[in-house]
Amino acid sequence: MKTISDLCGQNLQWLQPRITEPCFELRSADELLASLRFKNAFGSYAEGTFAGSVWTFKRQGFIKTLVTIREKGKDTNLAVYRNNSWSDGGTIELPDGKKYKANSNYWDEQFEYTGESGKPLIRCAQISGFKLHAQLEIFPEASEINQFPWMLLLGWYLVVMSSREGEMVAALF
Repeated sequence: MKTISDLCGQNLQWLQPRITEPCFELRSADELLASLRFKNAFGSYAEGTFAGSVWTFKRQGFIKTLVTIREKGKDTNLAVYRNNSWSDGGTIELPDGKKYKANSNYWDEQFEYTGESGKPLIRCAQISGFKLHAQLEIFPEASEINQFPWMLLLGWYLVVMSSREGEMVAALF
């Protein structure tokens, strides 16, 4: 089983194998490393899998949204992601008080987590496509964070949700 340390510096890609299914895969060449599956094409509930562990992600709220992160089958939040669209991102808040900043650029072509030091932990770049895909880069500091496997999945969850919102807005015009 791969660890986050094993993935640092590798050529990684998030992709959607079939446009008809709300399922995404993190791959290195032909190797499946992680997956994120939404319950349906329009809902916000998703399950993410990495190295045999499964977490759930669920967005709540309308104007001030937040995302809860839990181990599958548990009722306790491992963390909460609070969105702040006006500052191009949001914050992951852990129960122990640690916070990680999530940033995206204006056109949502890039997404990045930064640690408490301000250094990048992951970066999704070249986010695009009808079948959503992106290049993923994991930086060495990420391997020092115990929560990082679910944080990696949360990052892609936020990219997918942002893409869905953009599609909905575009459909209105």
